[in-house]
Amino acid sequence: MPADTLPAPGWRRPTAPAAARLIRPRSYEEAVAAVRDCDAHGTIPGVPGGPGGSLGDAARNAGGALLDLGALDRVHAIDAGAGTVLCDAGVSLHRLTEVLLPLGWCLPVTPGSPYVTVGGALATDLPGVNHPASGTFSRHVAAFELLTGDGGIRTVRPGTALFDATAGGLGLTGAVLTATIALRPVESPLMAVTTERVTGLDALLNRLPDGDHEYAVARLDLLARGASNARATLVRADHAPARAGKTSATRAWRDFSLSGVSRVSRARSTRLQPLPAFFTGPGDDTPHRAGLTSLTGLTSLTELTRLAGLTRLAGDLYARRGPVDGVLGGVLRDAVTDLLRDRLPDHDAGGVVRYRFLLGYGDEDTLRRIVRRVAERRCGSLPAVLTRFGEAGPGWLSFPAPGWALTLDLPAALPGLPGLLDALDEEVAVAGGRIWLAGDSRPRRDLLAAMYPRLADFRALRAELDPQAAFTSDLARRLHL
Repeated sequence: MPADTLPAPGWRRPTAPAAARLIRPRSYEEAVAAVRDCDAHGTIPGVPGGPGGSLGDAARNAGGALLDLGALDRVHAIDAGAGTVLCDAGVSLHRLTEVLLPLGWCLPVTPGSPYVTVGGALATDLPGVNHPASGTFSRHVAAFELLTGDGGIRTVRPGTALFDATAGGLGLTGAVLTATIALRPVESPLMAVTTERVTGLDALLNRLPDGDHEYAVARLDLLARGASNARATLVRADHAPARAGKTSATRAWRDFSLSGVSRVSRARSTRLQPLPAFFTGPGDDTPHRAGLTSLTGLTSLTELTRLAGLTRLAGDLYARRGPVDGVLGGVLRDAVTDLLRDRLPDHDAGGVVRYRFLLGYGDEDTLRRIVRRVAERRCGSLPAVLTRFGEAGPGWLSFPAPGWALTLDLPAALPGLPGLLDALDEEVAVAGGRIWLAGDSRPRRDLLAAMYPRLADFRALRAELDPQAAFTSDLARRLHL
């Protein structure tokens, strides 16, 4: 089976990066053989960095192997009567949406990145921006086949300890091979999207829980000063009915697979756009473009200031995007955001650190303090993303729980950044919150139990299921998972 050798770097590691073998099985049999043949360093499903890759060390395995299941990407069956799809774990959610929408179905949980696979969505227990309404990805999985460390394949169903450990378990219980997913019916491929400008975090916290819309996400500009501090663009959406307009619908069927590029039919305060485009717009996990100048290794405050200036410009455009903004304003905003992403260094090159944390309802004062601390540092960051979560999923290491989740992309060269993030970790842990393990590579081990109460259960099940640690990762070794 194909195998390559990849670097497996991390932004906090000053030494030369170790290498990992990337194995791409083309069949279930090859996947089983790869697990049975792995050495003492083990393997882990996934690929590090790049489109669909891990931003942290959850999918890194220095000295071992990485199991890329991207070649196992078949959609086996769609049951229109039951509203389910059976597919391989390597199918991307974006491609699955392309297949399902013309049939009148969509996924109940859809991410901001088009590159997430079914296996990755289950391993991270993926939340969408409609989490209060639909929960996490695992809530809609009726069953999955799991390749375990002994080379066996088990059928796993909800309500079992293995299901709860695998949902959000970051691939450490085994590699998902296939999954049966419950779908939701839709009348059209369109989303009715509204935008609103909000100034101030308190005003945003009051507006974001609006129960009239299924989907809601806010992008904050933390570089704004004075009365505009923590200004935000609040984006809310619902599935549009079939009567939304034949012309727009016809255009949407034709254009919805164009990686977030859409032609928009606008009313005064509501715009219709293809469903995938709503989830792949600027501010999400768009991959960096190759061959363009990056700021990898930037060290001077001058460069940081210039970077902050670019970020402020993007923040201004986000903040000024009102319900009646013209198409030109949207194109300009998107172009500047693309430019900013091109200028930001790749996560794997050590240039940008993603920090995502969750605080429960009632801990808004802690959220305000953290936002204020980050804003005072004048960090050159893309607009922060704030989402609201509802009921927690079954996963023992699943990130979502009732509360607020804030995502920051910060330049690794910011002076004192490790100390700042360590202090934020402690604040989050004391408040009973948690950080996102799937995208982080730096939290301290001693804080983990406070963030994830079922950690001991996870460790015990993993030790019993896979005593030789055939499935392991840099994250597992660092945090003793």
